[in-house]
Amino acid sequence: MRALLVVNPKATTTSGRTRDVLTHALRSDLKLEVAHTEYRGHARDLARAAAEDGTVDLVVALGGDGTVNEVVNGLLTHGPADRLPRLAVVPGGSTNVFARALGLPNDPVEATGALLDALEHRRERAISLGKAMSEGEPDRWFTFTAGLGFDAGVVGRVEEQRKAGRKSTHALYVNQALRHYVTEREHRRSGPITLELNGQEAVPGLVMTIVSNTSPWTYLGNRPVLPSPEASFEKDLDIFGITRMTAFGTARTVRQILRSHTPADDDKGPVGPSGKHVVSYHDVRHFTLVSEEPAPFQVDGDHLGDRSRVSFTGVRRALRVIV
Repeated sequence: MRALLVVNPKATTTSGRTRDVLTHALRSDLKLEVAHTEYRGHARDLARAAAEDGTVDLVVALGGDGTVNEVVNGLLTHGPADRLPRLAVVPGGSTNVFARALGLPNDPVEATGALLDALEHRRERAISLGKAMSEGEPDRWFTFTAGLGFDAGVVGRVEEQRKAGRKSTHALYVNQALRHYVTEREHRRSGPITLELNGQEAVPGLVMTIVSNTSPWTYLGNRPVLPSPEASFEKDLDIFGITRMTAFGTARTVRQILRSHTPADDDKGPVGPSGKHVVSYHDVRHFTLVSEEPAPFQVDGDHLGDRSRVSFTGVRRALRVIV
C-alpha cells in the first residue's frame, strides 16, 4: 500500500525521536513517503496533492486535531469520492479529540500499533463529517466540532496565548474560558446569534452555539465533555446552545455537561444537559447560524476569525478512516 505520512513537527506531545520511531514502524508495512508541514495550511496542500495524484492509497496524519482537519480538507477539496485515499491518524496534539472519538489510544506509539493492526486486518469505517459554509470564504469541513460565539472566542484567546509562547494545556483553556466569561458581560444575558432551522421557528438570543459531528466535544484530561452526547459519526449534526449565561445557570450547565451520559451507558440517566436557557437538537442535516454582529468562529479547535452568517450541512459517509 502506498501511503503519505503528513507530520506536524510542532506537534505538542511527540519528540523528533518519537516521530522517527513511528515512521520506521509504518515503513515496515507501507510504501511510505514522509512530508513535514512548514506553514499553516501545508497539511491541506499535501493531502490535496495526494488525492489528485491518484496513486496514494492512504494519508496518515501525525499531529493534533488542527493537522487532521487540514488533511481532511485537502482530501475533500473536490468533495467525497469513492477513490479518495483512506485517512489514518496518529495523535500528536494536546487533546486529540478526533482520534479518541474514533476509539484510538491517545498515546502515539500505541496508536501506531493499533493502526498497523487495523491495516493488517483491513479494518476501516465510513464516517460522517460536517461542512461549514459562509459567504466570501472557502467551505470548511470539520471532523468533530464547530462553534460560533462564546466557545469560539475562547479558542481565539487560547491561540493568542500560544502565539505569545504559552504551551497548550487544559489549564490554559479553563483559564481563558473564565477570563472570556468575565469580559463578555454584554452578551451573557442576550446573545446576538439566531439559529435558523428549515421548516421550524428560528431560535434567537444565543450566546454560544456548539455544533457536534461526534461526541465528546472535547476532553478535560481524561474526562469527556458532552454537550451533545448522542452525536455520532453515523448521523448528521447535533446543536447545543445557551441563550443566557448567568453565573448560577452556567455553573449548573457545566456540571451537567461533565456528568452527561451517552445512550450506551448502563446508568440510563439523563442523556444530556437541559434547562430553561439550554437549546439542543439532534441529527440535523441543514441549518444556519446568523449573528447580529460578527462573532468568533472555530472549526475543530481552529479559530477562523469572525463571521456573521454560517450555514452547516452534515454529510454522511464522507470519508473512510482506518481504525
